[in-house]
This record gives sequence, C-alpha cells and structure tokens, in this order.
Amino acid sequence: MGLAQYAIVLVNLDPTIGSEIRKTRPCIIISPNEMNKYLSTIVVAPMTTSSKNYPTRVKVKHHSKIGFAVVDQVRTIDKRRIVKELGALSKAEIKELKSVIKETYVD
Repeated sequence: MGLAQYAIVLVNLDPTIGSEIRKTRPCIIISPNEMNKYLSTIVVAPMTTSSKNYPTRVKVKHHSKIGFAVVDQVRTIDKRRIVKELGALSKAEIKELKSVIKETYVD
C-alpha cells in the first residue's frame, strides 16, 4: 500500500465514542507522504454521504457517488485500520480540501 497524501482509503473507524464518525468508511489521507512513509500512523479525514452544507465539509466525487470529506473530524489512525485503497482526489478536490483545512485549522 502506497498510502499517498490525498488517497481515498477504506478505514475501520470502530470503536468510537460519542459523536465520532463510526463504521468502516472511506477516508482521505491528509498527512504528508514523508510522515506516511515512516510512521505507523496516518492522519485522515473521514467521509460521509450525508452532510449539511457546513464550511468544514468538502464535496468529493468517488465512483460516481458524491461524498463529503469531514474536515471537522480529522483523526490520527494506525495504518492497520486501513482495509484497502479506493482511489484518489482530483486536483480540484485537493485544492478545495487544502483551502478548507487551512481555513479550519490555520487561519
């Protein structure tokens, strides 16, 4: 598994507590490749198919379905939670995701 930044991977997020996104679902790897290569953990943004139009959600098209990257629920996971790789974001989706991450966590 390459585990490249902006790849979409299927991740088992359970067990969870409270309002954390649960189940096995697609997630977007947002940690940089240098971290992904050397650490046993990666940072992901979970995806959901149902979302209100929150400013911390990024619309993503994957396998002809529309989903949303949930930037307000970014989490660090062990690589062993990854079930399989599913694909990657488009350049336009990466640009939007980077903008929302910056707006949410940096500015």
